[in-house]
Amino acid sequence: MSELVVVTYDWAPPPPRGFVRDLRIRWALEEAGLPYRVESTPFRDREPEHFAHQPFGQVPWLKDDDVSIFETGAIMLHLGAKSEALMPKDARGRGEVTEWVFAALNSVEMASLPWALLQFSGDTSSQAFQLFDDFVKVHRLAHLEPILAEREWLTNRFSVADILMSDVLRLIDRFDGLAAFPACGAYVARAIARPCFQKALADQMAHFAKAD
Repeated sequence: MSELVVVTYDWAPPPPRGFVRDLRIRWALEEAGLPYRVESTPFRDREPEHFAHQPFGQVPWLKDDDVSIFETGAIMLHLGAKSEALMPKDARGRGEVTEWVFAALNSVEMASLPWALLQFSGDTSSQAFQLFDDFVKVHRLAHLEPILAEREWLTNRFSVADILMSDVLRLIDRFDGLAAFPACGAYVARAIARPCFQKALADQMAHFAKAD
């Protein structure tokens, strides 16, 4: 069996802890029952080797023997090919999961991330924030709400798409952005109640706390 290594920062400041994206990879690996270990790369002084694996100086990246993969979506699809617990093997099932993977990252996270950054900064009275707030809620969450009201997971069973979508929505929920969207909120609650999420979260928090 190949050796899977998740690389993340050696430390992160408290506000983003629990939301650094290596959590998504840890969660997927726990759901799949795939053995892995975690390595650290410096948060403060990012070295050339870091940029060789992740050209934007971000984390995580995954090492699978001599293969190195960055971007959480790409890593999730790579892991999905290794385990039916993460992605079905049939073409239709793979297609449904793949489209929701891209929807989570391109349609929802792309809109919600600037909204969340303005929330982190406390800039919620500006015209820019209002534009993002309307876009996230009217053009994204309002369309996702009726879908999640009718199903437990995005496809016929839990998959990498749900790991990504629920983690994207979890950041919105951190700032009460799901208050008017009960189906979205219930979906996040179902996802984070899973034991594999709880373990991944606890492991990430302990990893960063060690370097304090």
